[in-house]
Amino acid sequence: MTTAQVAGEVFELNPVMVERTVLALDPEPIREHYVVIGGRRYPPKQALAAVTGLDRSDFTTHQARSILRRLGFGVHRRRPVSAPSGGPDVPERRRGSEAAVLRPYVGRWVAQDGLEVLFDAESPQDVVRWLRRNGLSATVWRVPATAVEAGSMQSAP
Repeated sequence: MTTAQVAGEVFELNPVMVERTVLALDPEPIREHYVVIGGRRYPPKQALAAVTGLDRSDFTTHQARSILRRLGFGVHRRRPVSAPSGGPDVPERRRGSEAAVLRPYVGRWVAQDGLEVLFDAESPQDVVRWLRRNGLSATVWRVPATAVEAGSMQSAP
């Protein structure tokens, strides 16, 4: 439990309540900062506004990040987006980093821009709806769940 004063009001917040509230939302596009809640990235102000009911103009991103960090959530800064992935001419270390980025999304549909996963969902329609709603474009695809789905002829380890 964390006590937070925001916009002159005092809130008693706990990680379970924050997670339950925020996971019911579709994450908005990340601009610079994000918080990881339930394996998904959310803008800190979206998360804190949802939990407190305050208008986002009532607090700063810095305040939101600080409160969410005190609650134990990972708070990060977005890295510049890399070039889109390619075929055999892409360095092996780049393909390895892409695999690491995609590991949490195995079996899910994603909107991907370079190495960044913008949104994930159970269906491609949900991903496309999110992209349209937010005026974005990205590659939409399903992250394979097995090596066979990925087209590999190698046996699994």
